[in-house]
Amino acid sequence: MSARQRVTVEDIARACGVSRATVSLVLRGSPLVHRDTRQRVEEEMKRQGYVYNRAAANLRRRVSNSVALVINDLSNPFFAEFASGVDEALGGKGYVTLLGCSNESPQRQQQVLNSLMEHHPAAIILSPAENTDARDVARVVGNTPVVVFNRMLDHDGDGFDHDFLGLDNRGGAMQATAHLIERGHRDIAFFGGHAHSSSCQERREGYRDAMGKAGLSVRDEWLVESAPTRVDACARSEALFSGKTRPTAAVCYNDAVALGLMLGLAHHGLHPGIDFAVTGFDDIPEAAMSMPALTTLVADPRARGRQAADMVLRRVEHATPVSPPNIVPVRLVERTSSPQPGSVP
Repeated sequence: MSARQRVTVEDIARACGVSRATVSLVLRGSPLVHRDTRQRVEEEMKRQGYVYNRAAANLRRRVSNSVALVINDLSNPFFAEFASGVDEALGGKGYVTLLGCSNESPQRQQQVLNSLMEHHPAAIILSPAENTDARDVARVVGNTPVVVFNRMLDHDGDGFDHDFLGLDNRGGAMQATAHLIERGHRDIAFFGGHAHSSSCQERREGYRDAMGKAGLSVRDEWLVESAPTRVDACARSEALFSGKTRPTAAVCYNDAVALGLMLGLAHHGLHPGIDFAVTGFDDIPEAAMSMPALTTLVADPRARGRQAADMVLRRVEHATPVSPPNIVPVRLVERTSSPQPGSVP
């Protein structure tokens, strides 16, 4: 008589109508699983005679040499540089990077996280999609150490503990706006990003701070939203010139937006660096080589990737507790895209 086939986690998940990750959370005793779901899974385990090889699971977790990295937009050079820094630092410590991309979709992000968790990564580095709910992330990752980069998560995840690495968005936007004011600009717009994003909110606050300090008004029509991409920024550039008064300068959400806006300005007969001033945020490699060279804020994304990797490995290898949010200063580098006011048609 043939031996009985071993019952697997997939069998339990299928019978209960839940994900494999949920069953894994039950096995690990995670408090993130609803009581009714936990009871249903445990009863199904007993019914099917599932045997949990805890020793093997503990060994697997102890020797796991992979870290999951989930990025919101790999087409953005900033995040490509960030991912390179993460992989560089992890590789230097003998870890393998498991890479996924959400393409700014929280639903896709959940699918990616669920899939990556099946590989039992030692930790996760997450640059979250816009509108990511911490509770959704917590349900998938359980007790796996997590470093969140760049954007804060919505809600608190019912006690979901994670490290946070971010940029001084507010201070950086203040620097860029103050630079334009010092150059003689008074009609300054804030261009790009989505207003509900935490990083965009912070950068807008910095812009408002500098404008208010200089006694300058902020016009609603000069707060222009766009996806943080070159293509959408170019398409949305017309919005800057729909009112009676036109700005002479723009503080842009990031470098991709700034480069897109500079392309869009040509359609309005304006020449960035001559009769319209533009600043960016990030200092991606292309910023220094654009025409004109982009005045921007240096965030050093590759170094931030290495920093995120170092943070998460400290959690894994030394069992350190969650640390307070780590906010990294940025500095302005002045190039030729931010001239004094010219003759704007």
